[in-house]
Amino acid sequence: MTRYALFLRGVNVGGVNLKMAEVAATLTAAGFSEVRTLLATGNVLVDSPADAAAVRASAEAALRERFGYPAWVLVYDIDTLRDIVAAYPFEPEVPGLQSYVTFVADDAALTELAELAADADEKIAVGEGVIYWQLPKGDTLTSAVGKTMGNKRYKSATTTRNLRTLSKVLQADAHR
Repeated sequence: MTRYALFLRGVNVGGVNLKMAEVAATLTAAGFSEVRTLLATGNVLVDSPADAAAVRASAEAALRERFGYPAWVLVYDIDTLRDIVAAYPFEPEVPGLQSYVTFVADDAALTELAELAADADEKIAVGEGVIYWQLPKGDTLTSAVGKTMGNKRYKSATTTRNLRTLSKVLQADAHR
């Protein structure tokens, strides 16, 4: 049995409003065990004997069927998530700055996103299947990464989380 972190893209923003209790019930009914949701932004921990690709396919299918929206889910085993967070290349807690990780499930999209040029106030670095970025609070949607993430091309293959949210996901796993 493997512990996975599932990150649902676009949940409880932009018109897709899901109750996390219903998400948990849907994923449990889809065959996942030890399902736990965190915050209201589509962060879920599950156990499954399947590999990450199968977990993603099953979770997306279950959510699409139950809620009738184009669900996209990025899936990482908990050890990989721990490594991603540990590799954050910038000082993680700087007053006035936001620290983010954009998960990218498509190699071509990662290559394109890796070519983004940060402006003077924004830092961007490429990690293993992720884009790390940091910028002043309030500039998220106007930043190079933020503006690019709105492009339809990246919807099915990317999702972004604040570094503090990822730390909460890891803490929740440690306390189960």
